[in-house]
Amino acid sequence: MKSLTEHLWFQTPHRRDYLNITRQVEDLVAKSNVQEGLCLVNAMHITASVYINDAEDGLIQDYDDWLEKLAPHEPTSAYRHNRTGEDNADAHMKRQIMGREVVVAITKGKLDLGPWEQIFYGEFDGRRKKRALVKIIGE
Repeated sequence: MKSLTEHLWFQTPHRRDYLNITRQVEDLVAKSNVQEGLCLVNAMHITASVYINDAEDGLIQDYDDWLEKLAPHEPTSAYRHNRTGEDNADAHMKRQIMGREVVVAITKGKLDLGPWEQIFYGEFDGRRKKRALVKIIGE
């Protein structure tokens, strides 16, 4: 069995950002030489997410608007967690909604994604260095 473990590092300029990381993950699958297996991609921070969806700008903005309605950043005083001196309780909640990780099959050396499916890193408390883990296993 082959395996590859790599980290993708991000430092987004905004508090919330959505990065299409499909190409980076595809490159790691190629590097692994795994032909049949699985690829796990997970955010290593409790205020970030990895998810699969369509790479359409309107949909990405719809998600951002929806998440902000569900867990608005302000007023920060509305969250008990923020009494600890942080201001990111909303980011924790947004991550719970969008999820921690994705697992994608590798078939014939390629990510086995459906039509329009892309892998995204969602950042909900950005402007600092964070990472996602990519773990590839298989034959």
